[in-house]
Amino acid sequence: MGQTAPVARLSGCQAFVGTNFMAQRPGKNRDAAASRGEGRNVADGGDRDADFNERRRLTTLRDYHILDTRPEPAFDRVTKLVADLFEVPIALISFVDDRRLWFKSAYGLDAPEKPRDISFCQQMIAGDQPLVVADAAEDARFRGNVLVTGDPYVRFYAGVPLRAHNGLILGSLCIIDTKPRAAFGPRELARLEDFAAIIMGEAELRRAAVERDEARQMLERALDFSCIASWQFDPRTDDLRWRGATAELWGADFETALSTGAGFFARVHPDDREAVRRILDESIDSGDPYATEYRINHPERGVRWISARGDWDVRANDAMLTGICVDITEQKSRQETANLLMRELHHRMRNLFATVSAIISLTRHSAGDVEDYVERINSRLDALNRAQNVLLGANFMTGSMHALMREVEAGFPRVRWAGPDLVLPENALVAMALLFNELATNAVKHGALSNDSGRVDVRWTQDEGDAEDRKFRLSWRESGGTGMVVAPDRTSFGTLLMERSVRNNLGGTIERHWEPTGLVVDIALPARWREA
Repeated sequence: MGQTAPVARLSGCQAFVGTNFMAQRPGKNRDAAASRGEGRNVADGGDRDADFNERRRLTTLRDYHILDTRPEPAFDRVTKLVADLFEVPIALISFVDDRRLWFKSAYGLDAPEKPRDISFCQQMIAGDQPLVVADAAEDARFRGNVLVTGDPYVRFYAGVPLRAHNGLILGSLCIIDTKPRAAFGPRELARLEDFAAIIMGEAELRRAAVERDEARQMLERALDFSCIASWQFDPRTDDLRWRGATAELWGADFETALSTGAGFFARVHPDDREAVRRILDESIDSGDPYATEYRINHPERGVRWISARGDWDVRANDAMLTGICVDITEQKSRQETANLLMRELHHRMRNLFATVSAIISLTRHSAGDVEDYVERINSRLDALNRAQNVLLGANFMTGSMHALMREVEAGFPRVRWAGPDLVLPENALVAMALLFNELATNAVKHGALSNDSGRVDVRWTQDEGDAEDRKFRLSWRESGGTGMVVAPDRTSFGTLLMERSVRNNLGGTIERHWEPTGLVVDIALPARWREA
């Protein structure tokens, strides 16, 4: 097409305000002031609303990720076709940024962008409608514009907005001629709008693809952070594909080592391999979901537990098993610990019931009457309760020597004690609790604790070194009694209980001495307990 004036670079989206034709958007209601192009008063919030809408428009534009992208044939074909159809030298696809007009496609121009402040686009965005300018040189608003008075000497201009999915104007599709045109009616404008719809359809595909990629990246990052690996298995080809935290769960070599089902089974622990294979084959044969737990030989982390779940994704005649897997080693460890504790608790309860049964039976034979029987039973059950309190405050299987002595001191306040804190197993803790209870109860009835001035000092040590014959040594010394302490004339059940606790349960020796100042008990045991 010939030109009567040189074609220069032009800012796109020329103001869609026409002198001889203006198209109204279907269904768009405007008040009289808006239809006359009048602005709103600042007091009405007009400037504030305009700023908000502009920020929202720019945010929407950036969501399309189209600014500053490379030329693309899909857009260039539209501008060439539009220029040929309307027989104009210039056709532009322009997107309006905050300070510039950027041309995604510019047929008839070489410039990639122009400053926004020399264009007519401000009025186009404010007017929110397409427009046609038949002769810009005759229009009072545009006749002094540098694009009219100088290159490219714009005379005719027609453009339609490029609307985003939310209705905001991102730019325009416009045609420009250096000669005025009188005939450009609704039919021609509708064709231009059809091309604008094609452009935005392409832009929407781009936006959808970007959102899809961002969503996939977000999902993959979420899988990484959550330590979940996703997988897809094709049973026909034995192909296996992975995403997510696969390297952490399966090893850094997963891309090569686990690209097939055969590679997957090679990494499954040999003891679990056949069971996993059987479950997978059953899922393939029946089409039912796949779910199992198994161990793997992780190349960097050793044996790990994996939980896997999957279901069938049917596409035409193809059926793919898609699922996820997570590392459950810690859960398995906690479960095993819980099972161990339950077994230990069951064992302890059996021992406790046996101890209580023996105490009840033997106390019956040594009690003088029912009241004495109840008192002795309650005292010994209190001793067992002290031991249980210490065990419950720890891990059910061991307890602290200091914690036990604090329980004893709470029941018998004038018992003083000192010695290293030791970790006692459950059977030793119960034996020591019964021992201290018998000694303290006897001191209350017959010894130093029978009056307000008496006291008991408990001291213990462990021999230094690590020799097998090392000893734990404990002394119980009563003082401040009111009378001469003498040996009993018969062996009571309490004495038998102490001796059984020390000799049979703890493998040690116990010696009692009736000194003028009070009872002295020396106990020696194998030093088997570690310090806390």
